[in-house]
Amino acid sequence: MSLSTTNNASGNNSKGKNVLKSPTSLLLITGTLIGFNFPLGKIAGEANVSPMIWALLVSVGVSSLILPSLILRKQLAIPKGKTLRYAIISSLISFVIPNLLLFSVIPHAGAGYTGLMFALSPVFTLALATLFRLKTPNFLGLLGIGIGFVGAIVVSITRAGSAEAPELIWIIAAILIPLTLACGNIYRTIDWPENALPDSLAFWSHGFAILVFIALLLATTGTVRISELAVIPWIAATQAVVAGLTFPVFFRLQQKGGPVLLSQIGYVAAAVGLLTATFILGERYSLYTWGGAGIIAIGIVITIISQRQKA
Repeated sequence: MSLSTTNNASGNNSKGKNVLKSPTSLLLITGTLIGFNFPLGKIAGEANVSPMIWALLVSVGVSSLILPSLILRKQLAIPKGKTLRYAIISSLISFVIPNLLLFSVIPHAGAGYTGLMFALSPVFTLALATLFRLKTPNFLGLLGIGIGFVGAIVVSITRAGSAEAPELIWIIAAILIPLTLACGNIYRTIDWPENALPDSLAFWSHGFAILVFIALLLATTGTVRISELAVIPWIAATQAVVAGLTFPVFFRLQQKGGPVLLSQIGYVAAAVGLLTATFILGERYSLYTWGGAGIIAIGIVITIISQRQKA
């Protein structure tokens, strides 16, 4: 191999590592991956796959993709003490409750609208971060959050007032999604175990989520009907892979960016969810809804500028 080729390979590896260290890059990658959950979840709902089975699939996908890496790097260790507590609590408030709400709401409210509810999580997270006296963004970062929030409110009002609006109970359930996400964002920061690896925390948190989903399925239906996934095998496989790619970068973003920056994946996910729901699933939204989405996009841009200034 020539010296120039070696240098190129080294440069590419360096760029890849830098991407995984940049909070802005992690924000965009994580938000984009999460945005694909909404159309995939809607397809699952239309195929009559239960929300709990689909949420279980997400956690199985994460654990399955991370496990080989942990074994190869000899980083797989049984959680104890604070790490065990973190994995259990994180699994409940970060993945079990939000995913059950998410995949229950999508069939009724639509993938695009449910995705846009993620755009409310930064405001809830900022409020909780202030309450717990955690580090908050600078003025430009706060401006980005505020503008994104205005866009989310516009979207919510236009969707709730449309002829195709879901029942009130599903709108309320959709609003609970960002609230639970905010609680998870704050908890994962204030209780992050010292020297814990992001991949390990992601693996064990979703591992315990799997146990919870199985227990809930056995308690409510008496069985775990994985056979439901056979109706849409390629969609199920795609969802598992997307989930597996999402949470290693998600936990890195949590570690490097803190809860408020992490919460702004909601803005990116909302935009991606609306676009995919429109162009892939054929959902239709009013110009006012798209206007609200545009305001959210402005909030994303301001957030990125704020992060670049910090860097």
